[in-house]
Amino acid sequence: MQTRLFFIFFACVLTVLFAQIKDTESATHGDTAASYQVVDTYPFLNGKVIQLNLAVLSHYSYLLISEQEAVVIDPGRDVFTYLDIAKKENVQIKAILLTHSHADFVAGHLELAGRIPALVYVHSLSNVEYQHQPWKEGDTLNVGKMVLKLIATPGHTPDSACIYAYADAKAEMPDFVFTGDTLFVGSVGRPDLLEGQMSAANLASMMFDTWHGKLSKLNDSVKIFPAHGAGSLCGAHLSDQPYSTIGEQRKTNSYLQYTARNEFIAAILDGLPEAPQYFKHNAALNRKGPELIEWQAPLPQPLPTSMALADIAQYYVVDLRSATEYAAGHIPNSVNIGLRGRLETWVGIMVPWNANLVLTGAESELIEAIYRLHRVGYKAQIMPMNLWTAAQLPLSKNQPIQPNALHDLMKKGQAPMIVDVRLPNEWMALRIGTIVNLPLNHLAELSSKLSPDQPVVTVCNSAYRSSMAIGILERKGFTQVSSLEGGSEAWVNAGLPVYKVDQPGHAPASLPQKQITLPERLDAAGLQRLILDLPGTFDLVDIRPQAQYQDYHIPGSKNVDIAELIQNPAYLVGVGPLIIVDRDGSLAMIVAGILSQKTQRPIQALYGGLQEYWNKIEFPPTRLPKMGRQPPIPQVAPPVIPQSPQPPPTPSKKKSAGC
Repeated sequence: MQTRLFFIFFACVLTVLFAQIKDTESATHGDTAASYQVVDTYPFLNGKVIQLNLAVLSHYSYLLISEQEAVVIDPGRDVFTYLDIAKKENVQIKAILLTHSHADFVAGHLELAGRIPALVYVHSLSNVEYQHQPWKEGDTLNVGKMVLKLIATPGHTPDSACIYAYADAKAEMPDFVFTGDTLFVGSVGRPDLLEGQMSAANLASMMFDTWHGKLSKLNDSVKIFPAHGAGSLCGAHLSDQPYSTIGEQRKTNSYLQYTARNEFIAAILDGLPEAPQYFKHNAALNRKGPELIEWQAPLPQPLPTSMALADIAQYYVVDLRSATEYAAGHIPNSVNIGLRGRLETWVGIMVPWNANLVLTGAESELIEAIYRLHRVGYKAQIMPMNLWTAAQLPLSKNQPIQPNALHDLMKKGQAPMIVDVRLPNEWMALRIGTIVNLPLNHLAELSSKLSPDQPVVTVCNSAYRSSMAIGILERKGFTQVSSLEGGSEAWVNAGLPVYKVDQPGHAPASLPQKQITLPERLDAAGLQRLILDLPGTFDLVDIRPQAQYQDYHIPGSKNVDIAELIQNPAYLVGVGPLIIVDRDGSLAMIVAGILSQKTQRPIQALYGGLQEYWNKIEFPPTRLPKMGRQPPIPQVAPPVIPQSPQPPPTPSKKKSAGC
């Protein structure tokens, strides 16, 4: 029985490991990720909120509807979905509301205002140059029977604001809040995007006051609707849960646990992802007022078919096709940023703002790409790939290498230079061998560490980024570059070994091994000894549903949602072990196994769970009443062993596009 349980646990850990690799990079590299999707409709007294997600930008926007009126909050630039929903709901959009001047996308406020008779409402501190209705702290707007109030919440930017929504105009407490980039599910807005206009520390200090002086005063039941979810670069460690409550964030958002200002500031500034270079340009466009787009315009005339396109001093050519098509033959020095991915973000990261951008691919790909790049302010010329091939001009080709073939070369000591182009934290978590890490966003300058005449294999999670890396290296003069077919996801699925590194910058401490580290099991008596003899030396988390936790829990434990525990890196650090408890020990063991793959911190699971702790510590047989009465053991169902391994459930309705 124990052997069977072990293999079920082992398979569950592997399943979750594969799922995490896929979710973070390739799971939503599909058609729907590039269009606005309705996440859900949230009804409330006197109206409803319709939440939209544009997954390739991890951008949430909203229609608030009451009676026959509506407002649109933080719209994207291509506004047709909002207009279609308003028509379907038979409502009039009376206002467009912005929570701040966004940096990660070009907002659609002027596009909407140019199509309907609606005012644009912006915080008076935004200093925008277009026609608008300025809002000040406490100003209100009636929408049907709803009342909206602007609350200044500086921190992400000085002009950041939240919009409090009241179903009852006389109520003291809002029903929900549109938090923009101020408060995310699991995170807060990054304060480092103003580049010298104001220090990140000063803005983080403002965020401290925003939370402790304003948002924390709201009731626990107040819902929050943010402008971004997981995958956004407007903050760190965002959850993919589309909404939350103030109470949930008060308990689970790691940034909000700090009561000392300097510790809060340090936590926010630590580990922020690098901001793409296009952010500052988009923020400036949004303040100035983006020009209106002719969305149905025909494709521009193709450029002449000439080898001049391979001149990196003149052009930056982006190939929109799949990695397979790109490898089979591409315009020399072109860079593969696949259309079926986070095209907008990666163009914004890799292509200089003022570059002479040229797109190549099939006609349908060119049409979609030009449309989508308007979202981040890029304009492009085109070179249809069929025209290039018809002109019989040279093609660069690369032969992807299969995981087993690369592994065989590595065993023989004949492998080429292997370059992992993922972020350092991804590389440290899972790597296929003793390989060098040169993150893609800095690969051009870091490539000087390599020899251009040496064979190179690039690696990422799914081959999306490693295919992009081929073009980056070719533009730097590399002539023998290929990509690992399917990336590390395919490597792990093939059952090939991965390395566990004891310390950053050191060689593997042992031979290659499977990336599976089993957690420790702690029995009820051992946990009681820790509680009595060594309080304050460990963290105790209870992953049961909140109602069960409130009914009975071990003193000193903290109730944490499973998804939050797995996703939030704050739980991976601490001065002592992290002890996980659940009902019967089964889920706790699985979650502990997952976390053990991510950290050197000791992770322990309470063997037998709270059932065992109750029976042996709270009401052991020696303490049972003499009349044969049973103690009030919490009513729980018997443990169920799954027929096939399944990953832990996630509360999110949609996954954000990964990259």
